[in-house]
Amino acid sequence: MLIVVCIKEVPDAAYINIDPATGTLIREGVPSIINPFDNHALEESLRLKEKHGFRVAAISMGPTSAGETLRNALAMGVDEVVLLSDPVFSGSDTLATTKVLAEAIKRLAEKEEVAIVICGKQTIDGATAQVGPGIATRLKYSQLTLVDQIQNVDDQAGKVRVRRMLEGRYEIVEATLPALITVVPQINTPREPTVRMQMMAEDAEVTLWDNEVMKLPKESIGVKGSPTRVRKIFSQIMPESEILGDGIYDPEGAAHLLIDTLTEEDILSL
Repeated sequence: MLIVVCIKEVPDAAYINIDPATGTLIREGVPSIINPFDNHALEESLRLKEKHGFRVAAISMGPTSAGETLRNALAMGVDEVVLLSDPVFSGSDTLATTKVLAEAIKRLAEKEEVAIVICGKQTIDGATAQVGPGIATRLKYSQLTLVDQIQNVDDQAGKVRVRRMLEGRYEIVEATLPALITVVPQINTPREPTVRMQMMAEDAEVTLWDNEVMKLPKESIGVKGSPTRVRKIFSQIMPESEILGDGIYDPEGAAHLLIDTLTEEDILSL
């Protein structure tokens, strides 16, 4: 049986700047990294492989440069990688993206039964947390989000049990397979690939599926298939604290300033 993990190449947030004239991201010269949330999804898929003997396929939708992200997944231990790349895919919002990813998973399922699809909770460049649920909806898979533990997978009974990390509480849920799981960073600590695996992955083949392979209607993908429109992006500048002022750099001074201010406002009585 197969586990499919969805990963994405994203611009490194530490280097992102915004063009004040156009309100768009300046991507030139910005290095790309694997989406940090997806690193945890990748690690969890490998742990399930080691525990249950599943095969793991990693898929990524993006430019040809995303092939390096997939080679890193091979270096970590996945068995197969597929890059979904075509100019007609560019500009896809979450709706169009899930259409492409779901179609790719269907094609993988034609060759080998898919038990679980794993995604990161969200991406750092979009932060919508919509792609995982969107894939589950399109494929009619069980949907398990915000998972911080995969407690048991019983492929014979067709069941998976997970723990979901909710605000102020946990929830234990059992669902039928196939299932789509989105994971939170608390689920694991991603491994580092060995030098030997990195060297082997350098020359590994990355399977490319463009739209000639996928055969998706062009009006349903890319910009044409994306009803979302981003009108402007701007950088939020946080104002300096009126209460702490320069005391923020001096813990003891900050504490005194805060106590004095609360006392003056009759919020704190000494």
